[in-house]
Amino acid sequence: MTSRMPDCGADILLSVVVPVFNEEDNVRPLAEEILLAFERIDGDCELILVDDASTDGTADVLRQTASAVSCPVFHRRNCGQSAAVASGFKVARGEWVATLDGDGQNDPADLPAMLARAMRERVDCVTGVRAKRRDNFVRKVSSRVANGFRDWVTGDKVSDSGCGIRVVRRTALAEVPVFNGMHRFLPTLLRGQGYKVVEQPVNHRERLRGVSKYGVGNRLWRGIRDCFGVRWYLKRAVPGDRMAGNR
Repeated sequence: MTSRMPDCGADILLSVVVPVFNEEDNVRPLAEEILLAFERIDGDCELILVDDASTDGTADVLRQTASAVSCPVFHRRNCGQSAAVASGFKVARGEWVATLDGDGQNDPADLPAMLARAMRERVDCVTGVRAKRRDNFVRKVSSRVANGFRDWVTGDKVSDSGCGIRVVRRTALAEVPVFNGMHRFLPTLLRGQGYKVVEQPVNHRERLRGVSKYGVGNRLWRGIRDCFGVRWYLKRAVPGDRMAGNR
């Protein structure tokens, strides 16, 4: 695997943060796809893979591919996807920071167009909307219900809050609160802080390797609780007119 990683003193345009947990079969092919996407970006880029204390061989594969990863991060304890994303944000050096899931269902080929739009339209976040989801019926329906419930509780409108591929201005991430579930509410949190967020259709692929770590059972009650927590944050921690003025 070849690398186009920047020197330590280089100005980095884009940092790509990928949280992974028990994805030993997906790490290398996904990293290779991201590096191919970097070739279509006019600027230095870095890849940050965050291993959330995997119990399979993910960490070993990550160490083997370290020449193509500017800053691999390893959690000592499993803390969840939001914590892994936050760890990546902490070490990211790019002017822009992108995220995508580690299961290979997000397409890294979407990143150059998303970054170009963010820069062209001078927005703070471009968040993906999976135009044709490659999930089973239960996951599609549960996601639709969850999106509607989140919008109703938070007062925001996000077409696909579960889509993991986004491009965000790094300075906009400085005050984002970190909690278990933060990654799903990132567009709403950014809007609540007065930042401009736009949506863009993206490709979605079937999972080819490994198994999903999420289901209806392990997301339902936590998601409901998080919705009300975000609602409290938006009402108490940020001025109420920011949401209305950012739609």
